[in-house]
This record gives sequence, C-alpha cells and structure tokens, in this order.
Amino acid sequence: MRIFAISDLHLDYAPNRDWVAQLSRHDYQNDTLILAGDISDRLALLADGFEALVRRFSAVLYVPGNHDLWVHREGMHDSFEKFDAVRRLANEQGIRMTPYRKEGLAIVPMFGWYDYSFGIPSDYLRGAWADYRACRWPHGYDDQAVTRWFVERNPSASSPELADATTVITFSHFLPRIDLMPERIPEKHRRLYPILGTTQLDTQIRQLGSSLHIYGHSHVNRRVTIDGITYINNAYGYPSEAHFTSRELMQVYSVA
Repeated sequence: MRIFAISDLHLDYAPNRDWVAQLSRHDYQNDTLILAGDISDRLALLADGFEALVRRFSAVLYVPGNHDLWVHREGMHDSFEKFDAVRRLANEQGIRMTPYRKEGLAIVPMFGWYDYSFGIPSDYLRGAWADYRACRWPHGYDDQAVTRWFVERNPSASSPELADATTVITFSHFLPRIDLMPERIPEKHRRLYPILGTTQLDTQIRQLGSSLHIYGHSHVNRRVTIDGITYINNAYGYPSEAHFTSRELMQVYSVA
C-alpha cells in the first residue's frame, strides 16, 4: 500500500475538477489518499470530489479546511453546522475523518483553526481575509475559542485507535508551526501568518509520537524535517498558481 497526499484542490475551479477527473481509476486501487482540506465551500462540489476520489483509492482520509467551512453561500446558521454537514457527507461517501489503522501504521486526522499564536492580525488582514466574512461562529466564539473546540476533538496518545501503533502519520489542514514557512517569503506576504495555524497542533502531534505530518493551507509546497518530524505540504492550489505548485499527487509513505 502506498500513501499519497494532496491538499487545497479548490474544486470551485473547472481546471482543478478536470485534474481530478483525469486521475487513473486503476493505478491507486490498493493505495490510501490523505486529503488535507480546502476542497470546496460548496457541498455539491465537495460531494463530487469525494465520489471521484473514493472510486480511485482503497481509502481516503480527510480533514476540512477553512474554505470547506464557509457558510455565506450555503445558508447555514454557522460554521459548526457546516462542519457537521461536511462530516455527514464524508461518512456517506466512505471518506474517513477518524484514525485509520493498517497493521502497525496509524494515520491520524487532526482538526484545527488559527488562534494567532503565529502573530496578531493587522487591520488589513481582518479586512481582506475572506474567513472573517464567509465563516460564522456561535455567539461568544472568537478564533481562539474555535481553535480550542477543534483541537479538543483530536485523538490523544491514549486513544484506542493508536494502541500498539509502531508508526504514526498525522495530518491537518492548518500549519502546526510557523517555521514551516521558508525564509524566502516576502515581507508583504508574512502579514498572512496569523491565520495560518496554531502551535497547539504541534504539541498534539508530538504527544502522539508522529514521525510524519502532512499539512496544507499555505499553498507553499515544502518538505522539511524539524526536531525529528518530517513535515510535507503538497497543495494543488488555484489555477493561477500553476507556475509554482507541483499539480500532482505525492507519495509520502509505503507499507510493504
């Protein structure tokens, strides 16, 4: 079994949908796909993407990204309701949002959000970042409370699903540490850092004993090892980003 990873498919764009449609229906039948969020804010397109991918892989594991929880075009009360709708859809389509075991290997989805542990958002960011308009949360929930709600639902090292696992692979949509962003990022783009993720994820990842973590969200593809954990981002991205994203599945692990 091979394990492939990709994130940020953004199926709202026709070229991205075409790329999924052209994936082989035969080459990956014994393989697992890690799908690290941002598929579509439209449930119909999310369902189409799930259906296409589950036909091509033996197992598909998924966590929602921020786009997947937008509610401004779906008429839902808040983004927690959207999360529940996405989770029901995943279950109906055979997509896993819970830990997956294959003998000694455990692959663990990790929910998250951003809590400004990477920096305080500027007035510019609060005005420009679409989540502030497209997501809605219940009264009393700021982004720190939203982050706590998600990370509290992640498995702990004592979870039965992780018992006797010899290899743990984790994945999230959001970044678990800001130094995953390379030094070459221009200063003007660093103002996005506050909304990239949370350090709470890295704490949990290390408590689980993960040796490999897949993430998305930044659209900056990278593979780097920090303090014993290898972090990989393989974002597909927007059509306008074709000149710097790989636009292909990445094999990140294999099981004999």
